Amino acid sequence: MSSTAGHGARADSELARADRFLDIFLKTIAMTSRVLDHQEVMETVVRELPGLLNADACTIRLLDESTKSFVLGAAHGVSMEYLTRETIDTEQTLEIVQAGYPVYTAHVDEDPFLPFHDAARREGIKAVLSLPILFQEQVIGIMRLLSKNAAREFSGEEISRAMALAMQTGIAIAHGRMFKEQQIQLGFLRELQVFSRLVNSSLDLDHTLDVMARRAVESLQAKGCTLRLVDPAGKHLYLAASYGLSEAYLHRGQVENERGIQLVLAGEPVAVYDACADRRVDYAEQMRAEGIVSLLAVPLQVQGEIIGVMRVLTSTPRVFTDAEIRFASTLAEVGGTAIHNARNYQKISNLLIRIEGHEKFLATIIDSLQHQLIVFNQDRRVALANKQFLAAIGRPEEEIIGLHYGELCRDGEKCPVNQVFDGVDMLGLTEEQHDEGGSRWFERSASPIRNESGAIEYVIEIIRDITAERKLAEAEVEQGRLGGIVELAGTVAHEINSPLFAALGTAELLAEDEMAADIADELQVVIRNLQRISELTKKMTSMTGFKRTQYVGESTVLSLEDDNQ
Repeated sequence: MSSTAGHGARADSELARADRFLDIFLKTIAMTSRVLDHQEVMETVVRELPGLLNADACTIRLLDESTKSFVLGAAHGVSMEYLTRETIDTEQTLEIVQAGYPVYTAHVDEDPFLPFHDAARREGIKAVLSLPILFQEQVIGIMRLLSKNAAREFSGEEISRAMALAMQTGIAIAHGRMFKEQQIQLGFLRELQVFSRLVNSSLDLDHTLDVMARRAVESLQAKGCTLRLVDPAGKHLYLAASYGLSEAYLHRGQVENERGIQLVLAGEPVAVYDACADRRVDYAEQMRAEGIVSLLAVPLQVQGEIIGVMRVLTSTPRVFTDAEIRFASTLAEVGGTAIHNARNYQKISNLLIRIEGHEKFLATIIDSLQHQLIVFNQDRRVALANKQFLAAIGRPEEEIIGLHYGELCRDGEKCPVNQVFDGVDMLGLTEEQHDEGGSRWFERSASPIRNESGAIEYVIEIIRDITAERKLAEAEVEQGRLGGIVELAGTVAHEINSPLFAALGTAELLAEDEMAADIADELQVVIRNLQRISELTKKMTSMTGFKRTQYVGESTVLSLEDDNQ
């Protein structure tokens, strides 16, 4: 009878524990389903779970993929001193957890071989249950339940049930992350549109840099931002712009030798959870004094070329998400293009200042100002265009700057700028254009501007309207052709005069003789015609010009003119 009663009591106890676990599990699902932000999910779990599992404290650390280490996500019931200890646990324990298995460690305050036993002793912690947080069979974090009661032990059944709770927490964290990332991505897309308009609205380099630093801080809700650019020699980084940071911090020293900076200059984004302790970051004391906790560094690049580093700094612990890293990288790429365009514009401005000392070149530029003038950079994109060119094509300057040469000259290799870039110094191209006023001719010529090493840095193209010259040349050719006709007419007249005079003299002598009346009349007709031919040859020999006279249909004849008329 007593055996049966004992068996029944154990069954009731197990049933009660099962009911309690079910109640805890349902409460965990309920409290994690109420929130969508993964940070709020973690803070809710660490605050509520210790009471449900009869523990004293709870911490959640998330796996940082960039360092393969666990960084603090949320905690409740323990001091900041304990949370910021240098070593979380033994390597063996962390390896077991990363493999997906729980680890229970008792008497952590007494075991001198545990790397954190001093911190546990000061905190009063007696036992630790470390549970992997899983999502789709991947470890995304670690949840630790801490007990300050030496008699508290977790049974195998409790550990199994705690694993289920940790897995539910992992699902909630992952879903919260995904929901938040979707919201963040939508916000980032809108922010990128605004940012693009701002940085591309000006070619002032300082303005572009200042806008980049400020918008990066505002978009990522950070403390500050620095933009460092590679100097022209390509050996050092110099501070180009900043936002939200003190002068003392900004001038703490050179940073290009930092491990994190070197990784970024190699093209790899770097996210640092604890900037004051991470070996990839120098100047820990200055970081701490400035209140910097986490940072994200991404390369500034243009068409694959890295021109600098953008670092976003936070005053609170931040595990940067993939969406945030992609956004910062895109922001840096858009900004890098804007910096490149502003630099080119600045170079052209400086170039125009420098060439004032070169009298011959300046005279050429001044003479060319009446013509269309365009300057192209090494990428064959428009860096400068004068008013004559803009008026000729009917487009504003902001549409032309940065436009590729191929969009302005469609003759490919024949275009003068392309030929100069291919190694020929001075080339011209004549092209005919048609409009309502008829045909017009333009001459396009290009010449290079070389740097100190002899490489082509810019190419200047000048477009001249040669319509008047072309028509004048054609008129001169026509005049020369008709002048030949005049000379030919004089020669023919001279050849005709000799036999003409002989025939006319003979006819006049015959007219003096006695002859029949009808013959005399016919002879007078001959004399009159010979006289008219004589007058015509005389006009031909003294001819200085001619004019066209309409004849039958579409035909024209030439009327001769001489000095006596």
